[in-house]
Amino acid sequence: MPKSTVRKKKVYTPPSDLVQATGVVSKRPSAPWVGGLAVGLILFGLIWLVIFYLTSGDYPVASWGYWNLGIGFAGLVSSLIVLSKWK
Repeated sequence: MPKSTVRKKKVYTPPSDLVQATGVVSKRPSAPWVGGLAVGLILFGLIWLVIFYLTSGDYPVASWGYWNLGIGFAGLVSSLIVLSKWK
């Protein structure tokens, strides 16, 4: 049985007007403060939650009640948002 011929695919080259319109994405590393801020927010959120649980809701702010949990988790979620900017 004869062997079939192998077809070669053409190499795709995007149109020049499309390449110029999209621009180049920045490949620079992120600023030094991004990592520090993210770590700071993680520590802030964890410390806030640990203090709230260890003091049975008396600290950090007793009048806020369970909103203290929201503040602790907001610190953790905001650190994820900051980390999405990290390269």
